[in-house]
Amino acid sequence: MKKLFTFLILSLIINAAFAREVRDSLIFKNDNVIVGEIKALDKGVVTIETDYSDSDFQIEWQEVKEVYSKQNYLITLMSGERHNGSLWTYDPAHVTLHLTTGDSLKVRIEDIVYFKTYENDFWSRLSASIDFSYSFTKANNYTQSGIRSSLGYVASSWSASAGYNLIRSNQDDVEPTRREDANLNYKKFLPHDFYVPANYAFLSNTEQLIDVRSTFSAGLGKYLIHTNDSYFGIETGISYLNEVYTSDDPSKNSMEAYFGAELNLYDVGDLTLLTKGIVFPGITEGGRWRIDYSLDTKYDLPWDLYFKVGFTLNFDNQPVEGAGKADYVLQTGVGWEL
Repeated sequence: MKKLFTFLILSLIINAAFAREVRDSLIFKNDNVIVGEIKALDKGVVTIETDYSDSDFQIEWQEVKEVYSKQNYLITLMSGERHNGSLWTYDPAHVTLHLTTGDSLKVRIEDIVYFKTYENDFWSRLSASIDFSYSFTKANNYTQSGIRSSLGYVASSWSASAGYNLIRSNQDDVEPTRREDANLNYKKFLPHDFYVPANYAFLSNTEQLIDVRSTFSAGLGKYLIHTNDSYFGIETGISYLNEVYTSDDPSKNSMEAYFGAELNLYDVGDLTLLTKGIVFPGITEGGRWRIDYSLDTKYDLPWDLYFKVGFTLNFDNQPVEGAGKADYVLQTGVGWEL
């Protein structure tokens, strides 16, 4: 009896140890297997953490044929449906989503375009980044400093993000220049890849004599393309504009319509591209229209080098007197990544 009791206790301990060691796994089309903790699928790349590597592995999703994980994920399908649940392959052609509602859904693996571990705590849903830059040229005492930052939060049926950017330049015998912008964005996801956006944008720009430009906008958007290599979305709505100038011109308040489009390509060979354009035709100011446009590209070179180009444009066909119609920033660079 004593031996039987000891055997049962040891069995429970061993089974508990094995249960703790049960890990996520991916099986590739060449039948290779990797075991670890599957963190996310985003832009056609799945990220998995393993015990035997200091860095996470990033693998093209199109090379995966089976996925096994009992973790809870926030999952987006190509159709625009969003679910919470785990991923388990029971047959080679499909992945079964075990939803937190108790239901299950069988989908093709290529129909899964996004997932991320989804916990109940606040911090696991948060993402943030910040970059600083500074340059100095002694010949004319030219200095330029900058900051770029972002903050994001993803919930099951909505997302929010914020950003702040600043570029400041000083040079002998030249007026200082400054460009400062910030944004707050909210999206409520709807069925069939529709969404409701609500945004706030701030701009301060010496080139266009803008001390403060505040834009509040809301509308309706839809992703027309949402796959593992690209997405393309459009949105439209109305916006409220408030402007305060650095000149003696009086401040303005006006209503505008807006039409926007965004394209993101992230699996086109060695090229990734994100571009977004918004046109603001005036409603209360007839004949006035504005454009906000941005473009960010990255091209991967041999030996883990890359080349990046970033471009931002603000255009106003009716600026205040003495201000330029357009202001733009062009940034290029060559870098190296591990």
